[in-house]
Amino acid sequence: MRWSRYFIPTLREDPADAEVVSHKLLLRAGVIRQLSAGIYSYLPLGQRIALKVMRILREEMDAIGGQEFYLPALHPAEIWQESGRWGAIGDDMFRLKDRKGTDMCLGMTHEEVFTTIARNEIRSYKQLPQVWYQIQIKFRDEARPKSGLMRLRTFIMKDAYSFDVDRAGLDKSFSDQREAYKKIFTRCGIQFLIVEASSGAMGGSESNEFIARTPAGEDLIVSCENCGYAANLEKATSRLAEIPDEPGPNAPEEFPTPGVRTIEDLVTFPGGAETSRQIKSLVFFATIDGEQRPVLVLLRGDHQLHEIKLSDSLRATAVRPAHPEEIRDLLGASAGSLGGVGAKTKAKDLRIVADAALKNRRNMTTGANKDDHHLRGVNITRDIPVDEWFELRTVEQGELCPRCETGVLEVFKGMEIGHIFKLGTKYSESMGAHVLTQDGKPVPIVMGSYGIGVERIITAAVEQRHDEDGIIWPKSLAPFDVVVTITNMKQDDLREAGERLYRELQQAGLDVLLDDRDERAGVKFKDADLIGIPYRITLGKKVAQGVVELFERRTKKSEDVKMTEVVSQVQRLISVQQ
Repeated sequence: MRWSRYFIPTLREDPADAEVVSHKLLLRAGVIRQLSAGIYSYLPLGQRIALKVMRILREEMDAIGGQEFYLPALHPAEIWQESGRWGAIGDDMFRLKDRKGTDMCLGMTHEEVFTTIARNEIRSYKQLPQVWYQIQIKFRDEARPKSGLMRLRTFIMKDAYSFDVDRAGLDKSFSDQREAYKKIFTRCGIQFLIVEASSGAMGGSESNEFIARTPAGEDLIVSCENCGYAANLEKATSRLAEIPDEPGPNAPEEFPTPGVRTIEDLVTFPGGAETSRQIKSLVFFATIDGEQRPVLVLLRGDHQLHEIKLSDSLRATAVRPAHPEEIRDLLGASAGSLGGVGAKTKAKDLRIVADAALKNRRNMTTGANKDDHHLRGVNITRDIPVDEWFELRTVEQGELCPRCETGVLEVFKGMEIGHIFKLGTKYSESMGAHVLTQDGKPVPIVMGSYGIGVERIITAAVEQRHDEDGIIWPKSLAPFDVVVTITNMKQDDLREAGERLYRELQQAGLDVLLDDRDERAGVKFKDADLIGIPYRITLGKKVAQGVVELFERRTKKSEDVKMTEVVSQVQRLISVQQ
């Protein structure tokens, strides 16, 4: 490809509205252009990069027995209603009506469509296992589209689905996908870690996220360098130092606390308590089976609730904090004076859940469900009828690892680049996808779901591989293997040598960009560095001696190479593993 004819609109300055490094560089390098918020066009360089990502995805999916489909992006509401997600998914879904008034949506994922095919076509255990996948445009009405290709409203995903007759089959399918994902991200030159994660709206019993560490990430990740434990903050746990408690009185003692509204207020109040000896009481409404139900959440005073943990623990489709008037109607007091002691007497349909860090605590202080009053000497087991215990608190930097004796947890930002789920029978049961076992018994198909975002791979590669001069593409994703730069197009011997080398590199099977523009050499070098092609061959004064300069973008090292040897040397370098 000749640069003079190729559309590469590079920019010298960072666009004013670009926030993160990948956004700035993808725009500056002429890889993408924005059409609207969260909607981007791939320019020719971007399309070449995306196709290379998709080729890797196809090769690794095919290697584990995957069969590629291409499914509609426009879905009837009916199948989403069958799965129960039509009402469960809120404003993130693009919804519309056709000319007949039929409810439709743009697919943000394809569990329902694949399950529909499976239930209509698979009848017997003999037809299983199956691994199906597609690479398709998806749609999400993202509330805050930003950061370039990180948070989009329309995006390309590889989503795969496994279908097995039992849980053992699902375990193998999940493991196969996990290993395939490791190969995919390694081939794409991305440093990643695998973390425990919430299944969210996807549902299911287990999920892993593949995370690329970057300051631009929208997720907080907890990890232990000592043993390798890693989890998304929404799933992470830690080991807390034990706090010894005095026995306390035989029953809770009420005392007045005028003006006390917060945990911190009670610390400084005469006769109060330090934060670790207080019980924080929060009222939520959880949507479960389509109904809003009141929940009293109890945590240690110095801990923060993680709402996703609460939602997942309750198996709720949504949770929200109760309004002040709702709190008073339930418990007869305002926030700041609430507690679990006697709460069920005031609100009989109230569900009380508590964080595991409160188990067996004694001599604690909490609200009395009476304005400006608290209780001291509370024994959790004796005084509060907790319905269920969960891990609800937010893990903090520096806490102890839950898996090893000496590890200390680090919390850092990362971006999700892939997510795999054990769906189990969530969709097959709700949508009637059954098969007959060997003994003739009908059972729901056991499913898994496995997604990778193409744009997220591209973004992660740029976030992790760049310098002050531009992008440093891994060889596997680079739009071209090598750029041939002719420093002076007006000089016949340089132009002819460049043309000849360009043809030889193409004949050797390499993707080559010939910079034949009538520009200064400095401009050509800056553009080549910006777009991140792994190798640059420069034809300058030494061509008369049969020598060119070979420059490696990643290391910024250059060497003089004979023109007769440069093709084979580039071939060798390109063939070396990332």
